[in-house]
Amino acid sequence: MTYSTPKSKLKSYAVLGSALLLSGVATAAAEESPEPKSALQEAIDSSKPIFNARIRYETVSQDGIALDADAVTYRLRAGFQTGSLWDTTALIEFDHIRDLEDDFNSTINGRTQFPVVADPNATELNRIQLVNKSLPDTTITLGRQRIKLDNDRFVGNVGWRQNEQTFDAVRVVNTSVDGLKLDVTYIDQVNRIFGDDSPMGRWDSESFLINANYKLPIDGVKANVTGFIYLLDFDSAPGASSQTFGVNAAASTSGFTLKGTYAAQSDYGAQPTDYSADYYTVEGSYANSGFVGKVGYEVLTGDGTIGFSTPLATLHAFNGWADVFLATPATGIEDLYGDISYTKKSLGPLDLLKVGVVYHSYSSESTSADYGSEVGVVGVAKMKKFTVLTKYTNYDSDGFATDRSKFWLQLDFAL
Repeated sequence: MTYSTPKSKLKSYAVLGSALLLSGVATAAAEESPEPKSALQEAIDSSKPIFNARIRYETVSQDGIALDADAVTYRLRAGFQTGSLWDTTALIEFDHIRDLEDDFNSTINGRTQFPVVADPNATELNRIQLVNKSLPDTTITLGRQRIKLDNDRFVGNVGWRQNEQTFDAVRVVNTSVDGLKLDVTYIDQVNRIFGDDSPMGRWDSESFLINANYKLPIDGVKANVTGFIYLLDFDSAPGASSQTFGVNAAASTSGFTLKGTYAAQSDYGAQPTDYSADYYTVEGSYANSGFVGKVGYEVLTGDGTIGFSTPLATLHAFNGWADVFLATPATGIEDLYGDISYTKKSLGPLDLLKVGVVYHSYSSESTSADYGSEVGVVGVAKMKKFTVLTKYTNYDSDGFATDRSKFWLQLDFAL
């Protein structure tokens, strides 16, 4: 006997089978899919470590000091940065600096028979900050932080030294106007490179930094102009207090770049001396196929009593690596300089190789007396997470300060 199944039953079985199949798939998916992560867990999972290790050999030979400095120092920098929670990230970072060879004057070790190598032993909190981005086009940074403005000529982190300069501050950066970046900071304390154990290591501050950069909409030219106001008031270092109003501009096209800066400075806050001084510089450069040539002229004026000052700058990057002019002479300084460098990427096992030479000719701004000249050479090689740097400079005095030469060999590792 032959039986036939009604079409209605076939439809019912098909529907039931499909439902069972979908139910099974949904059950399997539910078993395999983890519970959605909380915002806190997402922030924790997005956290990342901070780690950098640096070891450096530095030697200094200086006329007038019988012994040469030989310094072998290392720095370990470690911490972490969280992911974002409620549009806020947190960061904490510590530095540990120690010498392995201490034939040098660290500024606090009492070894004044040697030239200065300003890398004292220190273990301290380098940065601790909260960064909030909940307001449109606005970043607010609160806490101990790194601040670098423009080219570090007025405000920087002095990253060349083992213990960098950081700031206990509130910083607000806004980009809501197209092409305009407004950067305003209040500084409560400056944590300087000399460390907690130095009387020069911390400056109490009631200072303001105002910096506004605007990208100019010029076809075929990358151009910008920056206006700045730096109101520096240090109760613990009144001689470094000043107010500075300035503007700089830069334009680049077809490998050529032209830059210029002017600033006017006068006494402010705790500064005990009435004075006024000016700063101006012009620099032109050309880049092509890895080669960069640069010529510049920088002037910091002085009235015979006090010179234009930039106490928060990364000073090692300006007026020569010999660090003769960390403080502007009272009669000011004129620095005519030029350098040429070549950078090659992906050379054999290296990710980058760079070599360069720089020359400075120094003189007094107000008397035209010669201060001397300086020649420096540098080489940098990078491979994966390692960087090797070697650098040499020689300052030849012409009646100002004394002759000196410095040599560095440095190895960096960073995650």
